[in-house]
Amino acid sequence: MSKNSEKSKPRSSSASMRFFDNVQQITESFLTRRARIRHAKKEKQKMRKPLIDWLDAIVWAVCMVFLANQYLLQAYRIPSGSMIDTLNIGDHIIVNKLVYGPELLPGFVKLPSPIQPKRNDIIIFESPEYISRGTVFDIAQRVIYMLTISLVDIDRNDRGEQRVRFLIKRAIGQEGDRFMIEHGEMKVRHAGEDRWIDEREYNRAQGWNHNLSRLVKPESYPAIIAASKMNGWSEIGLPVSQNLVSIASQAEREYGYDGIAISRARLETIRKIAPHDRRYAAQLAKNRLGWYIPKGRVFTLGDNRDSSNDGRAFGPVSKGKVLGRGWIIFWPITRWQKII
Repeated sequence: MSKNSEKSKPRSSSASMRFFDNVQQITESFLTRRARIRHAKKEKQKMRKPLIDWLDAIVWAVCMVFLANQYLLQAYRIPSGSMIDTLNIGDHIIVNKLVYGPELLPGFVKLPSPIQPKRNDIIIFESPEYISRGTVFDIAQRVIYMLTISLVDIDRNDRGEQRVRFLIKRAIGQEGDRFMIEHGEMKVRHAGEDRWIDEREYNRAQGWNHNLSRLVKPESYPAIIAASKMNGWSEIGLPVSQNLVSIASQAEREYGYDGIAISRARLETIRKIAPHDRRYAAQLAKNRLGWYIPKGRVFTLGDNRDSSNDGRAFGPVSKGKVLGRGWIIFWPITRWQKII
């Protein structure tokens, strides 16, 4: 073998070693860099994990609250005194929404239930007088109200006052019943019965002991009726005696308000003066005959009879609008009790 070939061998070997060294360095550099990147990602994930866990827990809780409120139980706040003494202003209550069949979505498609509202149930329903602001707003309002456990209601008018969308009243009548009112006291003729019965008498017979509050006293009605007659005379354009004016002014100052008694006395006066005017005759007939409850509806009244916007104003309520039944008062704690 020649000397040149012997000398070239180490050179070739040295070049190969340098090549492999370079490859090793590049590989190690690549692997090290990849390891650093992976480590950095893991550290970021560790930092993000608590936040993700919190968000996940919050989303899960929100979903659970929404589902429970929509289909099982929901909190409501009593905004008015229409149900005093049963429910007071500011009471926070739980409503059973499963009992009559919950809505599939807020404001849409009520699921069927074998249980229907019956007499003396305290029910919550959408007011027939409520004017919707649109589907999107309705759903948003209901969801926010549910998730805040009745603490936040975004449905307000131009003056910032809360609009009344849901009412809670006592179910007094079912389909086929008839009702009429004399001096603020309800008389009932139930389906299949041939006589009228005083509501208080019927409640006692059933063992229902809730209080029916009245602001107008029986002794107030002569003055209230006198004031209403004066309004009838004035409406027709006839002069009113000073004695009647004096009685009427006293009634306005000292006595409560019974819209039905006032309307009836006014219409009776006008009817006597102008019997030919059929408009007043029709209104008076409606006032005297009272209400008939058609199929699929329920008649509601507030327990505070002289301070309640209820079926006397908007008539019987569709059972499809009944959202649930009052269950318990949970706040204030001193008022904790079952609703009856």
